[in-house]
Amino acid sequence: MYKNNKYDKLWYNKINKSSLTPSSWIFSVVWPILYFTLFISFIIIKKSKKCINFCNPLKYFSIQLVLNLLWTTLFFKYKRTILALIDILLIILFTIITIIKFHNIDKFASYILMPYLMWLIFAFYLNLYIVIFN
Repeated sequence: MYKNNKYDKLWYNKINKSSLTPSSWIFSVVWPILYFTLFISFIIIKKSKKCINFCNPLKYFSIQLVLNLLWTTLFFKYKRTILALIDILLIILFTIITIIKFHNIDKFASYILMPYLMWLIFAFYLNLYIVIFN
């Protein structure tokens, strides 16, 4: 897995960002909470009697998770902000599909993904701002 280094921070600190961009400590608080809700949602669906072994909705969940992990590499390591923007659009799309599919199995598992979806939409805005103004 890719880890940010000091050069990435220098690059990120120098680019134009939205005035709505949170402090870096916000990201370090929000993401663990969101990943925890992703984990809980996944476990609820995985253990559901409506989902035997690895059911179809978990495929959509897995795709959005892989895309989520790819975003950091695209954005920070390769500084490919447009590709990262496309990636986050795909994350949003697959998360919406996941929420719909999970809702058919367990409503709570789908509802706890809503803050994640809202954060993704906000992250899309932040990424879009960087694409436009840099």
